[in-house]
Amino acid sequence: MIVCHCTNISDHDIRAAIDWMRNADPETIITPGKIYHALGKTADCGGCMPLFLDTMRSSSNLEVPAQLTNLRAASIGEKSNEGRRQGHRLSQQSAAP
Repeated sequence: MIVCHCTNISDHDIRAAIDWMRNADPETIITPGKIYHALGKTADCGGCMPLFLDTMRSSSNLEVPAQLTNLRAASIGEKSNEGRRQGHRLSQQSAAP
């Protein structure tokens, strides 16, 4: 099935690129940009992106490397305010006397 009509990329092309990247580097993080680059193409209009992402997600080789799996959850638990000062929201500032 053709996923990207602008550059003529099929679902088979996307899965083959993911498999190739995973075999070349098992710890790589695979993105749509890397897939386009691996296929020697560039994104054009972006209309295919929802279907492109669905096709990527359906690939069994897309998993996140093990050492990165819980990295975000650990960092969020430490800083729930993302390092911002207290009262950083405009709604909180305008309510202060």
